[in-house]
Amino acid sequence: MRTRTRGVDPIPWWLKLTAVAVGLYFILPTLFVIPMSFSSASTFQFPPRGFSLRLYENFFTNPAWLDALGNSVIVAVLAASLATLVGTTAALGLHNLRGRLARYVRTLLMISMVTPAIVIAVAIYISFLQWQLVGTFPGYVLAHAAIGVPFVLVSVTSALGGFDPKLLRASSSLGATPLRTFLTVTMPLIRRGIVTGAVFAFVTSFDEVVIALFLRAPTLETLPVKMYNSVTVEIDPTIAASSSVVVTAVTSICLVLQFVGSRKKTAGS
Repeated sequence: MRTRTRGVDPIPWWLKLTAVAVGLYFILPTLFVIPMSFSSASTFQFPPRGFSLRLYENFFTNPAWLDALGNSVIVAVLAASLATLVGTTAALGLHNLRGRLARYVRTLLMISMVTPAIVIAVAIYISFLQWQLVGTFPGYVLAHAAIGVPFVLVSVTSALGGFDPKLLRASSSLGATPLRTFLTVTMPLIRRGIVTGAVFAFVTSFDEVVIALFLRAPTLETLPVKMYNSVTVEIDPTIAASSSVVVTAVTSICLVLQFVGSRKKTAGS
């Protein structure tokens, strides 16, 4: 009699079914929004009526939508750069610390991940009013960088888990300065964690709407705020096209990074 070969730790069928259900739950809104972005109707309608690129034409020709998109990209790039710098520095410093102080500092840097967004938004708004940063690019960048630092910290800390400190001593014994040691030894070994954290910080900033609603100005608003207003204030179906563009762009970035990382891992092995 033939016996059925099973794996060492097979995944139960109910766990696979749960994973599929959760995945469908997350992508279900996209399955409605993307077809609606090609509709010829002047209002939200599903299933879409007819086929037209009118919503995409309005998105890429309307100065209000283009300005909001440009503001989001600029703020997200600057905020991700600042968050990556601060988060990587904090991860390197905390990696060498032990004891209660290191735990307190790590908890303090991670607190924005568990704090409700509205609480952070109110605190930032009150503080930035005194510093005259409300409605300014520096205010947006500083606020979005603050919520992006924890993602970089987690990613870089995870990458440092397999880092061998003997390499630093070897580099110092050969006469390398701390900066050169970081650029030639440490950063190449943890660059995947740095890039992953930077991508998460970029996506977090690009998608953030609560803090942006508090910091917006008549002449400065980001794409999520414009999308929010197009639903609550003015019923503009162009939001379907803008949502499709954002989902496609973010998904493409993640897939490219995943593909490049898998290619490097395969080449290294």
